[in-house]
Amino acid sequence: MTLKLAGIENEYNFELRPRTMAVVGRAVNSDCAVVDATVSRRHAELEVRDDGIQLKDLGSSNGTFVNGVKVDSYFVAPGDTVTFGKVAFKLMQLAPPAAAPPPPPPAAAPAKPGATIVRPVAAPSADLISGIGRHSGSIKAVMAGAADPAEKDRQKLAILLEVSKGLTRATDVDVLLKKVADFAFEILEADRCAILLLDDNQHLLTKIARDKRGVDAMQAVPQSIARMAIDEKSAIVSENAGEDTRFTGQSILMQRVRSAMCVPLIGSENKVLGVLYVDNFMSTHQFGEADVDFAIAFGGIAAVAIENGQFSERIRQQALVRSNFERFFTPHLAARIANSADAVELGGDKRRIAVLFSDIRGFTALSETMNPDAMAKLLTEYFSEMVECVFRHGGTLDKFIGDAVMAQWGAPLGEDDDADRAMASAMDMMEALDKLNEHWRNQGRPTLEIGIGLNIGDAFAGNIGSERRLEYTVIGDTVNTASRLCGVAGPGEVLLSEAFKSSLKLPPRLAAVPPLELKGKSQPVPVFKVVR
Repeated sequence: MTLKLAGIENEYNFELRPRTMAVVGRAVNSDCAVVDATVSRRHAELEVRDDGIQLKDLGSSNGTFVNGVKVDSYFVAPGDTVTFGKVAFKLMQLAPPAAAPPPPPPAAAPAKPGATIVRPVAAPSADLISGIGRHSGSIKAVMAGAADPAEKDRQKLAILLEVSKGLTRATDVDVLLKKVADFAFEILEADRCAILLLDDNQHLLTKIARDKRGVDAMQAVPQSIARMAIDEKSAIVSENAGEDTRFTGQSILMQRVRSAMCVPLIGSENKVLGVLYVDNFMSTHQFGEADVDFAIAFGGIAAVAIENGQFSERIRQQALVRSNFERFFTPHLAARIANSADAVELGGDKRRIAVLFSDIRGFTALSETMNPDAMAKLLTEYFSEMVECVFRHGGTLDKFIGDAVMAQWGAPLGEDDDADRAMASAMDMMEALDKLNEHWRNQGRPTLEIGIGLNIGDAFAGNIGSERRLEYTVIGDTVNTASRLCGVAGPGEVLLSEAFKSSLKLPPRLAAVPPLELKGKSQPVPVFKVVR
């Protein structure tokens, strides 16, 4: 069912398409532009349904009324009166339009003056400008040297070759869009140019909008034209946009658009990236068939360049994300996280993790006998080996806590053998420390002893901290128990909980120790130790 907001004692009339969203407001780029002092710039939002309109007031200054009653949100049915500020409308149901005539054959006669041209746009083709010769000199010079219209059109197509070269040199998307706009002004005789790109939610975002003097014109693009070009994947030219019944919305009239042309930017796999829009206010220059042909070719080249630029930005972003993750995760795991949009849930979630704590025994007493430089060198060598033991078995370095190391397996990506890999890492740490001690002993340097605690269970895993500094970590009773097992482990001991023992698929030799009373536990906890 097609609906219409018909003005009451005013000349505004808005046809509303089913299953669309529209904004009523004083801003000239509103879907339903109502230029009145009592109407806010963004006054109300309309969700057009098959049987009426779901209306929502957007915090307007003078309110929205249905049948004389002020509302914040209301379902408006055909026959109801809606008033925005002091501008009233009646919602009417229109009769279904007559069946459209079949499309003309490819060899149809040229459009008559004043008609609207709609040309479907295919995905960009590599041979779009094949066979066009090279030229030298500036674009303006080439255009000025072509007096004959046919020669001028040929020169325009030749310029596309130079345009493609110029655009491929830019990889930054913002720089690229500026070049696209510059070329559009150089080649097309337009008063204004705008480039709008679709975001992930298919909302149009204005990236470039300015006139030929370089002045910003953020309200230059009638949304009805842009949306039609995207939905129909067609290049659209209107030689008299203000009187064109295909284009709804008062913004076209308010902006005095005389002739307008909008081309969808279609990238690979026939995906629409956005639109390129140009218009002018003078009747002396109206866009026609030749302009459509050129704009389609130009838009295809621009779309490929924009898509390549976006791809380059994604690669740079992934490299940055990966480098940040590699501070804490193994390179292999960091690559998986960087390449998977769903691997990490921002804010955190509950996960089953295996936790390892290792701590140096007698570190405080040892530090009192060493100078700071010697201690720093010793710890650097020690931590380097311990981190390698974690990474070698696919673990995540959570943090250093003084002279302790905290590592975990299971977040943000878990495996079935997390407990076995944590155990293998613990045994690797003990062996690596034995080799370090032998090396230090031969150099006459102090040696170290460590204790290790292991536990497994559910914990919160996610980004913790403040807006200034976030840290990916795990917290909960599972983590606390592993820390306390580490605290009671003697030099050279690896202690593990009963839950951790039960999770091992390939356990080493284990021996039960008397249940331990741990802080935060009401009952003694069953504990096992590795027999080395």
